[in-house]
Amino acid sequence: MRELIPTIEKQDTAVLVAVQTPTQTNEQTKEYLDELTFLASTYGIATKHTFIQRLETPHPKTFLRKGKLKEVLEYVRAHQVDCIIFDDDLTASQVRNLEKEIKCKILDRSLLIIYIFALRAKTAQAMTQVELAQWQYLLPRLTRMWTHLERQRGGTGTRSGAGEKEIETDRRIIKDKITLLKQKLAKIDKQSVTRRKSRSNMVRVALVGYTNVGKSTLMNLLSKSKVFAEDKLFATVDSTVRKVTINQIPFLLTDTVGFIRKLPTTLIECFKSTLDEIREADILLHVVDISSATFDEQITVVNQTLSEIEATDKEVILVFNKVDLYREKFKDTETQVAPLLEDLKKSYLGNQVKEVVFVSAAEKENIEQLKETLGELAAARYYEIYPNHLQKPHFLGE
Repeated sequence: MRELIPTIEKQDTAVLVAVQTPTQTNEQTKEYLDELTFLASTYGIATKHTFIQRLETPHPKTFLRKGKLKEVLEYVRAHQVDCIIFDDDLTASQVRNLEKEIKCKILDRSLLIIYIFALRAKTAQAMTQVELAQWQYLLPRLTRMWTHLERQRGGTGTRSGAGEKEIETDRRIIKDKITLLKQKLAKIDKQSVTRRKSRSNMVRVALVGYTNVGKSTLMNLLSKSKVFAEDKLFATVDSTVRKVTINQIPFLLTDTVGFIRKLPTTLIECFKSTLDEIREADILLHVVDISSATFDEQITVVNQTLSEIEATDKEVILVFNKVDLYREKFKDTETQVAPLLEDLKKSYLGNQVKEVVFVSAAEKENIEQLKETLGELAAARYYEIYPNHLQKPHFLGE
């Protein structure tokens, strides 16, 4: 994919910057920065240091107040750091003001996530979606640092009049590109809709969850396939669909992109067609990393995103993964953990959550119970579709 924004090289070094508001605890701020460090590492950027400033809200002009900004700049110069990564989105004016003060690369959380999506996207649909998100991100933030857009003017049908400001020309170039990408994506989406319609007579199950909770590993165990899985954020960007049969009941299992706090709005918007796999599913396997200190907040993030894409009317199996790592927090035996898990199960059962299962995908622990639970829900939905096949399942596609 062509470079749309100032180049960030892998193996670059960075400092991370966060504002801690009164509503955030120290533990939450640390968790957010740990996640930002993981995001940077996923792209190949090494974190050298982190800076936190406690403010009611980020400073409207430079995100940080003058004293803290000076501290950051002194560290960057002294240690020859390549870029500064902000944990929240920067406004166009903040970018402009920071450029005047800082002579290294600047990016925010959304831009870093878009970089990672660009790195991970493999299909034509995903690559088009990410490119569209990049241009949509860039448009309101145009500054003097993007003068290279002049080189991409050919073929867009734009001609600048005498005296027209270069930045206005750049805006028209980007708007034209956005229009073309939306048209291209609309054609791809039509093909996707046709493909999904062909599966309308099958039970459909979708894996959802926060990024890096083990969805792809579970996908491999349930479908006996080899979906790419890695201990990095957004290992999966493209949806992957596999046919699975449990107890002679066939269904389609889809692995989808992981969610994350502050997921860029442009990415949610661009990936809505891909997320149709979730909207049109009959059952959701909501995978949770129980070993994470903030797994309850991650559940909330996923549920909020499901609400945004209008996918809250599904039957849900809540799958707490990495129970082996959870046990490591307790020095003694399983007898200490079992009551905690039982209490946790009771607290989440109800509403759309039909079942709660505790597994370890890495250790293949309790996978059979998960299959049994999933098989029962899939069978119930299957016989709703095929009420005449109560005696003998109808093997679709065979």
